[in-house]
This record gives sequence, structure tokens and C-alpha cells, in this order.
Amino acid sequence: MLERLEVEVFLALAEELHFGRTAERLHLTTGRVSQVVKKLERRIGGPLFDRTSRSVGLTAVGRRLADDLVPVVAAMAEALRRAEDASRGVTGELRVAFLGEWTAPLLLKAAALFGERHPECRVDVREVQLSNSRASLVDGSIDVLIASYPFDGMARGPVLMTEQRVLAVAAGHPLAAEPSVSLEVLADHPVVQYPAVTSASFKRDRTPDRTPSGRPVPEGPSGSTFSEMLSLVAMGRGVLPVGEHSRRYYPRPDVAYVPIHDAPPIERGPVWLESNTTARVRAFVQAATDAAGVRGAGGAAPSCVAPAG
Repeated sequence: MLERLEVEVFLALAEELHFGRTAERLHLTTGRVSQVVKKLERRIGGPLFDRTSRSVGLTAVGRRLADDLVPVVAAMAEALRRAEDASRGVTGELRVAFLGEWTAPLLLKAAALFGERHPECRVDVREVQLSNSRASLVDGSIDVLIASYPFDGMARGPVLMTEQRVLAVAAGHPLAAEPSVSLEVLADHPVVQYPAVTSASFKRDRTPDRTPSGRPVPEGPSGSTFSEMLSLVAMGRGVLPVGEHSRRYYPRPDVAYVPIHDAPPIERGPVWLESNTTARVRAFVQAATDAAGVRGAGGAAPSCVAPAG
């Protein structure tokens, strides 16, 4: 039987093809890596790597061993994960939700990946609105929500989506013909407001009461849903900073979307009630992170838990 260190060193070197990088990756010395490889080669009865002063490459035997070991190691990791799931309780039902049509594709990818990893846990996917997103988390109707940051009073995971900000204006509005605008124009037009139940930090981020230079921003009417807010824009009752995905998911002939050239990007990701940080929630946040292709998130989702807002 191969020792665990032998397998780890061999597969890492087979991938890196560099003793120094392999040693750094496994937190070993290059001498230790070389010792392990030589020991393994003695056991195999032949060289696994072709080494020169300038390069490292797999021999035919080394390539075959790597090809055979990769699925075995993956199966072992999956078996271990299933055992950990059973001990931590990644079973039962997990209720996840999206806020905004553009977050639904990511949520569905995350749910599919979570389902593959944790088939004993049923995933229920729902949609929430601006008016009930917070309440649904607080009362336990949903466990995890993919939403925009900041989201006051909730734990949050890593940023999984970013998008440029644009200004929604009526199609006949003077700004509709501009190639881009500054945040300073908010001082010159009423800004449609989000519902009162929306978190304070979110509203300050999306519909600030002052421009970057300190000019006051006039408040326009508020809407109870995003579609209603866009209808207020279309009626000429005000303008509204939104994300660029609105062009695709809310195309309207009576609304134009103008890029805001000096605004920071909008960030989105998973949020949940901190007191509801269960094994299921942590596993789903990790699945969402992996589904989004986010690197450097630090492995298990518990390390991502942080109060938002």
C-alpha cells in the first residue's frame, strides 16, 4: 500500500513538474520531496520522473500511475466527505432563494453542485422580493439568500458576482442619450427609492442621500418591487442606479440604462442569519463559491462567515 505522503507528493509533483513549487505547496523541503519520490521509485522498480537540471517530466510509467491514482484519490476524498456529512448532519432540507432574476442561474448551479455532494439533503429553491427578503431569513422560511451586499444584520459569504452600475432613466429623459454619467447627476434628479423594509446600508449604497462631492440627492417615490420601481422611472418620476444585468433581465422600451463611469461595482453573494449557521448552510455556501469559480475563498465555508453591514 502506498503511504499518504507518497501519494500526495507524487501527484503534486506530477502536476507542478517542479520540486520547489511542490515543496512549497505541501509545506515540505525540496530535500524531503526528493526523498519521498526516490523511495516511491524504489518501490515501483523504475523512474517515475525524467529529471534534468532545467526540467522535470513524467515518464510513461509515471504518467500511467498518475492517471490511475487521480480517480482513486478523488473517490477516497468523496467517501471521506460523505462520512463527514453524516457526522455533521448535512441531511434533511435546505431552503435557498434568489433576489433578482440575474442571481437565479448562479443559485441553480450551486444547488446542483450541492445536490451532487450531499444527495441526502433536499434543496428547495425559491424566489423572494425586496419586501420579504429579510423577513424570510429571520423567520426561517429560507436558509440562504443570494443577494446584493451590503445586507444589514446578516452573515455573508464571499463575493460571487460583480457588475457595473448603470443609471435607469426614462427613454425620453435627457440623460438617455449620454454615453455615460457621473454619480454627481443624482443631485439633479429625484431618485426612486427602495421599500422601507430594505436594509439601511443597502439603500445608502444604491440610493445615497448625497453625491461623492456632498451635494444632496432629492428623494423620489418608492416602489415595493423592482419592476414597480422601474415603472416609476419609465413614468419620469425619477432615476434609479441599478446593476448592468438589468439591461438583459429587465429590457423595456420605455427605460434606458446609462453607464455610471465613477461608481464602484455592485457585489453579490450568499447571506444568511448568523444564528442559522448550520452544516447545511456552510456546505451550500461552499458549493456556491465553487460553482461561481471563486478562488482563494479559503476552503470550507465556515471561514467565510462574517457579519454583514
